[in-house]
Amino acid sequence: MTGKTASSTDESKALSERLDVNFALKAARLGVWELDPITRQFTFDDRCRELFGLTTGDLLSYEQVLRYIHPDDVARVDDAIGWAMNRGSTGTYDVTHRTIGAHDGLFRWVRFIGRSYFNDQGDVYRFAGVAQDVTKDIQNQKLEASEQRFRSLIEEAPVATCLFVGRNMVIEVANEAMMKFWGKGDSVLNRPLTEAIPELVGQPFLDILDNVFTTGQTYHASASKANLVVDGKPGTYYFDFTYKPLLNAAGDVYAIMDMAVDVTEQVIARQKLEESELFSRSIIDNSPVAKIVFVGDDMVIERVNQNMLKMLGRDTSIAGMRFVEALPELTQTPLLERMKHVLATGEMYVQSEEKIELIKYGQLYTGYYNYVYNALRNTSGEIYGMMVTATEITEQVLARQKVEEAEESLRRAVELAELAPWEIDLTSNRVTYSDRMKEWIGLSDNEQPLQQITDHIPENDRERIRLALEKAMRPETDGLYNEVHTIENARTGQCRIIHAQAKTYFDKLGKAYKMIGTAQDITVQKSLQLALEQQVQERTEALEASNQELAEFNKLLTRSNQNLEQFAYIASHDLQEPLRKVQQFGDLLQAHYMAQLGEGADYILRMQQAAYRMSTLIKDLLAFSRISTRKETITLVSLTDIVSTVLLDLDLRIQETNATIRVDSLPTVQGDRSQLGQLFQNLLSNALKFRRPDVEPVIRIRAQQVAAADLPPSVTPTRMAASYYRIDVIDNGIGFDEKYLDRIFQVFQRLHGKNQYAGTGIGLAICEKVVDNHGGAITATSHPNKGATFSVFLPI
Repeated sequence: MTGKTASSTDESKALSERLDVNFALKAARLGVWELDPITRQFTFDDRCRELFGLTTGDLLSYEQVLRYIHPDDVARVDDAIGWAMNRGSTGTYDVTHRTIGAHDGLFRWVRFIGRSYFNDQGDVYRFAGVAQDVTKDIQNQKLEASEQRFRSLIEEAPVATCLFVGRNMVIEVANEAMMKFWGKGDSVLNRPLTEAIPELVGQPFLDILDNVFTTGQTYHASASKANLVVDGKPGTYYFDFTYKPLLNAAGDVYAIMDMAVDVTEQVIARQKLEESELFSRSIIDNSPVAKIVFVGDDMVIERVNQNMLKMLGRDTSIAGMRFVEALPELTQTPLLERMKHVLATGEMYVQSEEKIELIKYGQLYTGYYNYVYNALRNTSGEIYGMMVTATEITEQVLARQKVEEAEESLRRAVELAELAPWEIDLTSNRVTYSDRMKEWIGLSDNEQPLQQITDHIPENDRERIRLALEKAMRPETDGLYNEVHTIENARTGQCRIIHAQAKTYFDKLGKAYKMIGTAQDITVQKSLQLALEQQVQERTEALEASNQELAEFNKLLTRSNQNLEQFAYIASHDLQEPLRKVQQFGDLLQAHYMAQLGEGADYILRMQQAAYRMSTLIKDLLAFSRISTRKETITLVSLTDIVSTVLLDLDLRIQETNATIRVDSLPTVQGDRSQLGQLFQNLLSNALKFRRPDVEPVIRIRAQQVAAADLPPSVTPTRMAASYYRIDVIDNGIGFDEKYLDRIFQVFQRLHGKNQYAGTGIGLAICEKVVDNHGGAITATSHPNKGATFSVFLPI
């Protein structure tokens, strides 16, 4: 009885203790976990499952639990568990790591505390412990560390920095540089900005801070003016500053960080420089020469006067642009490197007569310039830019070049003509001459007295030359000298015939002081002239004999033309009349006796066809004869009108063949309207005749101008001209093999049978004769079944 009572009491006590432990665990929001070393499965209570984001399941494998631990912490947790379950360890386990919510996806910082239990053999038989959510503690620690680092950053910042907290802008922290700006010591800390620095009231800074606090947008200002009382002394300062808003976890502004740089000295120096530059700009703007100022390594155009704008062909929009943007055409020239050298060294650069290509008012312009590069320095002696002064000398250079070119041309002309320049100084009577004349005379120097030169002229010429020189020295003769005489070589005795020409120059009093001239060796020309005169005499005699032969030939030619005209008359009347009788009787036989003739009707039909072909042949021969013998009537003829008339004549044929005719603009030429009409009539008729079966004809007529030098090698016009009209007649017909090109323009030449294509073979011969009569030429290009192009060339 007593024993049962004691046992009941112990169980009640144990139960009470377990209840107390559970209550304590729940009160502390601790979770209980246990790992079975044999099955390697975890057992979690409700709190542990919550810390892993699990909604169900008491048992989890070891590998599953590791999957719910942050990847960066898995290795550390695995190592710590392995060590705690090692018999060589104390068995304690205390690790804080992140968990990944299995079902809710939340990250949590959790501290796991536990230990391993070993049996007598040293094997672990139990590993268990508790878990606690320490996320807030970790975040608070990080926040405190962050705030501490932030304060340290402010205090150690290389620029003046402070922190304003709340709408009242309480100065919570400020580094030594900012304190120095304010000049009021530590008394400003933990006080609103308006109380700590009252002189800011009425200045824009407070409104700017309030706007940053409201909008949450960073504000930056450069060279902002501030009136401060530093060490009891009021003064004006300039700052570059930035107001940076700081946001809390809710995204609201809770403080503003102020970073400032004192630029007072730079601003004052710049103001002084600007005053100086204002004076300099006035000088630049009003300078009578072209000036431009570049600043910085990028060579930005800071100032440019109107003279420079006019010289560059630009407007005021280039101000503020970089050199490479404003004048891109100069970036690949030596100018850019020279400018960079001046900026780097400060050395002045001077250039004369530089040839420069500019895009001036949108057009390429080549000019010549004198210019100077001068480096510009600030008050500290540092180079900050350069000024370019330039003068255009294009007209002077081009004028000099023309003179030099003329002199060079004259020199070349003198050399080409083998002339020997010479000059007489009439005040000293001394002659200077070229090496060529020195060689002719056989002297050792290029200067001799006039008397010594005239001694080398034979006596029979000497007196005539003396009188000619005296005459050329009188003003009323215009000072011209032009004589031919012989000169003898002093060393070899060789005689040359020279042609000397000169011009005398007179002073204001009319006294001759200089004579300049040239001499040409015409010995060979004189010899040729004598030989030529002999040949002329001989040819004259032969020509008289030839003229008699030519007269006889003209008589024969006249008689031939008369015979040809007689043939034309016979062809027109006597030959056509019998044919008309044959055709008329044939028509009567067909009309009245066709039924009685039987098989003879076919003979009548064949006779009629032969008579028609004969008539056509006679007409074509007559046309060819008339073109060959009749003198054409030359007028201004519009080829457009000619082609239009021909197309009207061929209208029925065009409709029957369903042809398409395309005519470009055609020129107006000098020629015979009738003959040119026959030309295009034949060309277009052929294009319609020689069409491909089942292919609708397409014919195009086009025209262009061609220089004589660009004519095809096979084209030889009968009259030379600088340029020609080329008129092409292009078809898509049966074409022909170009090996027959020479045949198609001959009389009676056919490439196809008369039963296949009607015609006499005279049409293209007529075309060639018309073109010849007009001083031109005709040719053709073609390939079988790929059409043909007939090209007519008429002189302009």
